[in-house]
Amino acid sequence: MAVSVKDVAAAASVSVGTVSNVLNRPDKVAPDTVARVQAAIDRLGFVRNDAARQLRAGRSRSIGLVVLDSANPFFAEVARGAEERAAADGLSVLLGNSDQSPEREAAYLDLFREQRVNGVLVTPSGLDPAAVRRLTDAGVPVVLVDAAFAGGEVASVAVDDVEGGHLAAQHLLAQGRRRLAFVGGPRGIRQVADRLAGARRALEAVPDATLEVIEQGALTVLHGRRAGEDIARRRAEDRPDAVFCANDLLAVGVLQGASILGEIRVPEDLALIGYDDIDFAQSTVVPLSSIRQPAREIGASAVELLLETMADAAAAPASPRSPRQVRFRPELVVRASSGG
Repeated sequence: MAVSVKDVAAAASVSVGTVSNVLNRPDKVAPDTVARVQAAIDRLGFVRNDAARQLRAGRSRSIGLVVLDSANPFFAEVARGAEERAAADGLSVLLGNSDQSPEREAAYLDLFREQRVNGVLVTPSGLDPAAVRRLTDAGVPVVLVDAAFAGGEVASVAVDDVEGGHLAAQHLLAQGRRRLAFVGGPRGIRQVADRLAGARRALEAVPDATLEVIEQGALTVLHGRRAGEDIARRRAEDRPDAVFCANDLLAVGVLQGASILGEIRVPEDLALIGYDDIDFAQSTVVPLSSIRQPAREIGASAVELLLETMADAAAAPASPRSPRQVRFRPELVVRASSGG
C-alpha cells in the first residue's frame, strides 16, 4: 500500500501542512523539523505524487524538447546541454523524436501542452506557426532550437547555416576541386536548405565550378551510403571530385559507399566534408572534415532563453520583451577527408 503524506506526518509528529512545506517550501520550516520529516520519509519510503502536485500548481517541473533525430549524436549533445542547464533550476527534460515528420512533431507539441510543461524547445522539421501559437496561447513559452522564424516572433538559438555551407564549399574549392556535389536530406528541412544556399554562394565566385544536388530521403548513414554507392558506380569522368554533406552521418555513409568497390580513394579522388563535427567524425577510417556546431552550448542556451521568457512573462505579463535570437558562428574543422 502506498505511503501517504498523512502517514509521514504521523510518523514525524507534525501536521500534514508541515510535511507539505518540507516538500515544497523547506526554507519556511525549522531545520530540525525538516530533518525529522525527511527521516520519516526515508524510513517509510514515501514517494510524492507529482502528478497531483502539478494539477494543483497548473504546471509540471518539466520542459519538452522535440528534435529531428534522437539517434543523431548532434541532437544527443543538444539534449545533454539542455538537461544540464535545466537541472540547475530543478527542471527535467522530456525528449520527443519527430523523426523528421511534421505530423509526429505536432503530436509531441500537443502532448507537451496537455502535460502542462513549463515550456517547449523544438527543432522544427516543418513547423507550422499555428502549432507554436497554440502553445503560447496556452501560456507555454517556446524556443526554437537550431532554427528561427523569419519574423523573429519566437525566441530561438541557432547557428548560421548559410555561412556554414559557404565555409564547407569554399574549403573544397580552395583544394582545387571543381565538380562538387551536395548530399542532403529533404530540402523542406531549413538546415538543409540553408547549407545548400551557402554552398551555392561560394560557387558564385568560381565560374568554372559546378554543384550537383543529390537529395536523399533522410539525414542518416544509410542514405549517405546509397549516395556514395551511386557515385562509385559512375564512370570516373562523371563523378564529382568533392562532396559536401548536410550532416556528418550522411558523410560517413558516403565514405562507406564510395569506397565499397575499392576504386575511389578519399581524399585523392573524392574530397569529402560533413557538418556538425560529431564525436566520431575524427575516428572514421579517413578522419572526416566537418563544420562544427557547439551542440551542447546550443541546448544550454535554449533552456536559458526559455527561463528568461518565463521570468519576463511572470514579471510583466501585459508587456513582455521582444523574443531574443541567439546566433552561433560555425567553425571549419579540417581533417584528412578533404585533403586540406
